[in-house]
Amino acid sequence: MTTLSVPAREGRAFEVAKGGRFRIVTPEGQQAADFFAYNARVVGEWLSANHTWIKNRRVKLRDGDEFQSRYRRPLLRLTEDGAGGVHDLMIPACDQIRYEQLGHHGPHPSCSENLATAMRRLGHEIAVVPQPVNFFTHTVVESDGAFNSPPNPVAAGAFVELEALMDVICVVSACPFDLNLDGWTINSPDRGPTALEVGFL
Repeated sequence: MTTLSVPAREGRAFEVAKGGRFRIVTPEGQQAADFFAYNARVVGEWLSANHTWIKNRRVKLRDGDEFQSRYRRPLLRLTEDGAGGVHDLMIPACDQIRYEQLGHHGPHPSCSENLATAMRRLGHEIAVVPQPVNFFTHTVVESDGAFNSPPNPVAAGAFVELEALMDVICVVSACPFDLNLDGWTINSPDRGPTALEVGFL
């Protein structure tokens, strides 16, 4: 299996032909993977987390769920979930302004920046940062409507396997979030952000 390494705090883009399958793996566990996808022929058509959860009528992904574009067309399918359903469809990609709002001073790597850089390497300049699908990300909506991210339980070696339903460009960002905030533990609080791997089947 050919693999692509996504270093901690960075992002990588890759193309997958229709019918192709790949795995995204968190080798050390507890590492969020912000995932973006585009129609490889028309990059103005991108994966929409909102359209995906309304298509499947749930905000937690399961085997067989179809990922839809913003035009409600099928882009990918989740063929195997090896992470126990610990994924999120609601958190927007982190960006510099978000880190500043949370009290960080100075530049900070972000999934928004990682997306733009990864797409630029393939010759695409993007004007919009879509809502990502956040694999290996633990979020909970409480009974009173509060939204929290408890400690991440995803084990080392957890994975998701996806099948492309059209020719796609995908971007995986090893989320750089490393702030110590009560009730908002995105990645491992002990190790901080770690690398991800993409394997092509």
